[in-house]
Amino acid sequence: MNDQKFRLERVRGVLVTPEAILSDLRLVAKKAGTDMISQRLYKDLGAFDPSTAIRKFGSWNEAVLTAGLKVANEVDISDDRLFENLMLLWTHYGRQPRRAELASYPSKFSQSAYNRRFRSWTDALAAFVDFANATEIAVPDRKETTSSRKTARDPSLRLRWQVLQRDNFVCKACGASPSLQPGLRIDVDHIVPWSRGGDTTEGNLRTLCQPCNLGKSNL
Repeated sequence: MNDQKFRLERVRGVLVTPEAILSDLRLVAKKAGTDMISQRLYKDLGAFDPSTAIRKFGSWNEAVLTAGLKVANEVDISDDRLFENLMLLWTHYGRQPRRAELASYPSKFSQSAYNRRFRSWTDALAAFVDFANATEIAVPDRKETTSSRKTARDPSLRLRWQVLQRDNFVCKACGASPSLQPGLRIDVDHIVPWSRGGDTTEGNLRTLCQPCNLGKSNL
């Protein structure tokens, strides 16, 4: 009986195109059942060495992003981006996100990013809640030339959170909720449209599901 085992041998000295690397990154993602590819995972399952991707794209993260995948080990991520991701998840699920959900769509960052920044997932949630519940300060829109404008057109992260929390992550038009309809998108929308003079304040904002928001348009 032949006890020889099959082994993966990486081909050396052969010209590897950027397209081949991107294709192989996507193949590894499909095999592993994840869109968050680390160098360690790729070294185990990929056809090329990670250093090849780094040489072709300048960095490992750039190669992963170009392939349409998510970065597993991005460093120095700002609080704003991490908080934005938390609110994305909170809105997506209609409730406080769970640690395990950081590894799944639509999360853009893994748990390690929050651990590096805040020491733990629990501390990250606490920091986000403290930030989001702080008093909102109105900032004039520099692009708006009309002197009567007192607020920017787009609500800040903090203001969007306050409206979402106030409205319980439920569409104020039809009552739909992501907690009952996974994947349902909830938007923060002006009651009196910005184009008709409505300000971006908590009292002039409400939550609408995407179908209701698109149907309402600018009426």
